[in-house]
Amino acid sequence: MEAEVLAFSRHRIATDGEGVTTLVAFMLCPLSCVYCLNPQALSLKSPHKVYTPEGLYDELKKDELYFLATGGGVTFGGGEPLLRHGFIRRFREICGQAWKINLETSLNVPEEYLEDVIPVTDGYIVDVKDMNPEIYSSYTGKDNSKVMRNLAALAERGLAGKCVIRIPEIEGYNTPDDVRRSVEMIQRLGFENIDLFKYDIDYGKRKRDLQGT
Repeated sequence: MEAEVLAFSRHRIATDGEGVTTLVAFMLCPLSCVYCLNPQALSLKSPHKVYTPEGLYDELKKDELYFLATGGGVTFGGGEPLLRHGFIRRFREICGQAWKINLETSLNVPEEYLEDVIPVTDGYIVDVKDMNPEIYSSYTGKDNSKVMRNLAALAERGLAGKCVIRIPEIEGYNTPDDVRRSVEMIQRLGFENIDLFKYDIDYGKRKRDLQGT
């Protein structure tokens, strides 16, 4: 079992989970967001490394003391980490229960991918973009029906308290009123930990300028 990894970001503090964390960015994503923050993760033609779960553990265990002392661990992002659900399950078997495992995910994957990792995941950071299907589609190129089903699955399993739901205001795509409606929908599902912010599109603009598109 192997997975393509774009990059690591070590010694993150209270940014994507409790304590000190290492973010592991996997390659590939089902979405085509207009202002993608990691466009290099969308194609395996971009530079990356390939790891087995055992090899990734060997790479990350140098920070185990930080993880154990602060209640931190590993956050899998990307790209879309749930495309690597089997890899994540195997990684948990190797690292044991002492490290926290968080997922930074769009949830736009088949429900069985999520179900596979629920037993081994401590927290979820969910980027829902916008709950309006038309806005979501115009921004990501996909519909959000899988997102809705997976949010419902998390809520039904009593896991809403383990989730941070990110709802950005994205220039040209949604408005403060759209954000408010998304918040209301998320709250009706039982989620209360909601991260609201105005999306910084400068990074995406720079990437498009450099690529000449």
